[in-house]
Amino acid sequence: MKTLFTATMVATIFFAMSLKAQQASDGVAPEAEVSLAAEFDAISPEVGASLAAKADGKPVLAKNWMVAVANPHAADAAARVLKEGGTAADAMVAVQAVLGLVEPQSSGIGGGAFLVWFDAATGELTTLDGRETAPLAATPQLFQNEDGERLKFWDAVVGGRSVGVPGTPALMEAAHKKWGQNAWRDLFAEAIYLAENGFAVSPRLAALVAGDSQRLRRFSDTAAYFFRDGKPLAEGARLTNLAYANVMRRMASEGADIIYSGDIAQAIVHAVRGADGNPGVMSLTDLAIYRVKERPAICTPFRGYQVCGMGPPSSGALTVGQILGLLDQFPVGPPDDPQTLRLLGDASRLAFSDRGRYMADSDFVPMPTKGLVSADYLRDRARLLTGPNALTETLPGNPEYAHASLWADDVSLELPSTSHISIVDSYGNALSMTTTIENGFGSRLMTNGFLLNNELTDFSFSSHSEGVPIANRVEPGKRPRSSMSPTIVLKDGLPNLVIGSPGGSRIIGYVAQAIIAHIDWGMDVQTAVSIPHAVNRFGSFDLEKGTSLENMVEPLESLGYKVKLRSLNSGLHAISVTENGLSGGADPRREGIALGQ
Repeated sequence: MKTLFTATMVATIFFAMSLKAQQASDGVAPEAEVSLAAEFDAISPEVGASLAAKADGKPVLAKNWMVAVANPHAADAAARVLKEGGTAADAMVAVQAVLGLVEPQSSGIGGGAFLVWFDAATGELTTLDGRETAPLAATPQLFQNEDGERLKFWDAVVGGRSVGVPGTPALMEAAHKKWGQNAWRDLFAEAIYLAENGFAVSPRLAALVAGDSQRLRRFSDTAAYFFRDGKPLAEGARLTNLAYANVMRRMASEGADIIYSGDIAQAIVHAVRGADGNPGVMSLTDLAIYRVKERPAICTPFRGYQVCGMGPPSSGALTVGQILGLLDQFPVGPPDDPQTLRLLGDASRLAFSDRGRYMADSDFVPMPTKGLVSADYLRDRARLLTGPNALTETLPGNPEYAHASLWADDVSLELPSTSHISIVDSYGNALSMTTTIENGFGSRLMTNGFLLNNELTDFSFSSHSEGVPIANRVEPGKRPRSSMSPTIVLKDGLPNLVIGSPGGSRIIGYVAQAIIAHIDWGMDVQTAVSIPHAVNRFGSFDLEKGTSLENMVEPLESLGYKVKLRSLNSGLHAISVTENGLSGGADPRREGIALGQ
């Protein structure tokens, strides 16, 4: 196929204030597109071979185990663990510890994560919710000024106000206790070594630091780490982080509790509450009471497969499931047909309209979870897609609901940062985990060598719309809605595809797109994660600039869409499981690789 593309989607929001919020998001550049650093080749021959395969557009093949992650150093750390007989849970701990060091802008122990796990021994699928929580002192007016007006986005992000209670350290430990096999203390060795001995700053990290200089300079600890002699870290510079090494060494010996009590917890609270110009309200009690939650996976049928992922407070599995469930009512269309794009784009618009109305933390908000992906509801909604042209509007539907409730459409932003980890171990276990500190560099607050998240800005900045409450409003102890979509696709009850991506609310579209490319169009995983993106928000299409999709501007305009050319920087990491072994792919838009044996 000469032309490879499909439609993805991001949020569809309907009120004027929602449109303004989206425009603000559009004004934020995604993470920079960069070439790979030559230093990566020297990590190991296996890493070099994986980089070469990715450059050639070929998947990495393996028989026993495989990992696909965002940085070669992290992949190498996972490889050591898996070679030693570790499980996917063991390898994830090693990966996350390294990622927090080498790509601190995307994820780390100052953030949160969602994990989907397939257990080969039992055949069961479950999820762990390590999402951040709002402090107990937070109110629905957290992101409003004294006049009740919403704060400007960056005024809310930079500083302590946006910081939620981190969940990633607790999730790492919870996953290891449930499914780990190797000694916990041994899983931090690579992170400690790299932090103490240094690593070469990658082109991506250097570009991102330079692009965010003004905000990164605002707080002294952050500025001291990312700037030398007043200049942003340069590509190839040797970077050490002794404070982070100390935290990793203590986590290895004392466990994740060091983040939630004691001197490190006190340092987190001090950084949050003492943030000059924009303090937060987190307390030591908030950290002490944090808990990871195990939740059932959400699964939706598609072409004879089961597409399974993270339910509320993530909107990922529900929205990906809705898109695929709507498309399951139609025959497979060729990837180079504008009508295929129309179906995909408008299916995403319908799914995002439901997302904006209904989806939030179900511990706080009654949700029509089953109704949103029921066969009858998706069949009825699919009737809206039978026309030849773009839908003139996409309103929320009326899924079967056990509660009588009235919600307004959401007003919130999710920006394109985050990281994703896909692992299949030698025992047949599969792990899909998306991990984040939200915006690139999070709140820009740093303590003990790691950045703190800005996850609370994933809540709606407004508590009500025209007198009607918004489901995703801020509430004490609540977890903000997320678009993170760690996914495991099952065939006959066994893993077939392990996949996920960063990208803010675009994550949902990126993941849906890659699944369609793999299942409907028969593309291998490397091709599926590489194809150009088309993102549909509220009727308009954003097409990935510099790709073959530029040829689709006029055809889509003739169907009634407005079309824009943009950088759409996903970070998909996928593993296909077949009778012949494992096949891995890593998004060419970022530095990640697939590595296996």
